[in-house]
Amino acid sequence: MIKIKDLHKSYRMGTSSLHVLKGINFEVEEGELVAIMGSSGSGKSTLLNIIGMLDLLDKGSYELDGVPIKDLDETKAANYRNKFLGFVFQSFNLINYKTALENVTLPLYYQGVKRKEREALAWKYLDDFGLKEWATHLPSELSGGQKQRVAIARAMVTKPKVLLADELTGALDSKTSEEVMALIQEINQAGKTILIVTHEEDIANMCTRIVRLKDGIIMEDKKNKMVKAI
Repeated sequence: MIKIKDLHKSYRMGTSSLHVLKGINFEVEEGELVAIMGSSGSGKSTLLNIIGMLDLLDKGSYELDGVPIKDLDETKAANYRNKFLGFVFQSFNLINYKTALENVTLPLYYQGVKRKEREALAWKYLDDFGLKEWATHLPSELSGGQKQRVAIARAMVTKPKVLLADELTGALDSKTSEEVMALIQEINQAGKTILIVTHEEDIANMCTRIVRLKDGIIMEDKKNKMVKAI
């Protein structure tokens, strides 16, 4: 599903350059649930941003579902993101003046899906994720866990090939984190490929594979006996 070879990424810092990723080789098979770990500055978020086509690599190659990801202008990158990827963020990134239902339908609106169809799909995901009764509520009326489940529904409604999550439990308490991870495990067990950037060992242990980065290099890549969330 994901093939990365000899990936390098640097950023200009005034007159100097910061080499963030230093020759990453990384593959993810369809249906894996992978935790990407590392301390601040390890390169984990940069790697996720490149996989998510939110940033460009400097050197190397990246292939997603058999498609080489290269020479992207913003329009092409946006089209590929809509086709392949769903995103979940620590801060939820919900639109405050739109209801849960409206937030979930938004990606389908941008894909040109008709209103009746996009609302039907959104209702399905909200129902599946235990949010049907909260569909007409604004984000300010939802708990942190409910907001994150709405964000996951929004990411899933376009049926992406890969779900990318950046510290999805970072703003949640431990009990709510486990509830969100139980949903992530359920989605994964239905066949979805999921990558999670996290600094939390207990969250990583709820994944089937753990990749550890340090100073832009993969230091460890191991299969993991997944801990079942509540």
